[in-house]
Amino acid sequence: MAVPVPGFSDEHFQAAGRALEEAAPPVAGGAWELLVEAAGVHIYRLLHQNSGLYEYKIYGSLPDCSPELCADVYMDLDYRKQWDQYVKELYEKTDDGKKVIYWEVKYPFPLSNRDYVYIRERREMDVNGRKVWIVLAKSVCVPQCPEKPGVIRVKSYEQTLVIESDGEGGSKVYMYYFDNPGGMIPSWLVNWAAKVRRKLWEECKRLFFLNPVVIQTIIGQTEMHSSILK
Repeated sequence: MAVPVPGFSDEHFQAAGRALEEAAPPVAGGAWELLVEAAGVHIYRLLHQNSGLYEYKIYGSLPDCSPELCADVYMDLDYRKQWDQYVKELYEKTDDGKKVIYWEVKYPFPLSNRDYVYIRERREMDVNGRKVWIVLAKSVCVPQCPEKPGVIRVKSYEQTLVIESDGEGGSKVYMYYFDNPGGMIPSWLVNWAAKVRRKLWEECKRLFFLNPVVIQTIIGQTEMHSSILK
């Protein structure tokens, strides 16, 4: 018997809409640390002392990209495969009536690649009279996507993306992001991560200055484990 794939409830999306209302950059000196500030985007991280893992909040503006176009780019898996050299495998399949995404990420030798199995859903909503675009994503476990030998499965992944118009043809963006890449990452990887970050910033300038897909990659590729940036 197939295991039902869990989805997102109306309350999940309503909570994301409320997060947009409450979204404000963390206070300097607080628990949230400013990690990146560039091109109108601020990325903050919060350390979980027990696990050593981070969760992230991203605040940004995309002056040359409408909310609908921004959401379209974010959802376009084929486009991601064109520019993201760290995609080993990326595809979408239908399981129990729901679309499930498989994504394998290349890690530098001798580290094992990581892969994700997750669902996502996009909705357009009215939040206090303002039209917003919301995309939710989270990891799932389905028998149709078994773990591969030599590849570490990321079993804990969660993301919320909220986009609204800035009133001038561009977009305001809020994102929450967390994953646990598993395994231990050696300290030498920090140098590789720094090179990746610089290259991705150049890609950001080409792709709407910093679209949310690139932001996700910056986090995923430069901080695959908290130990590499301590």
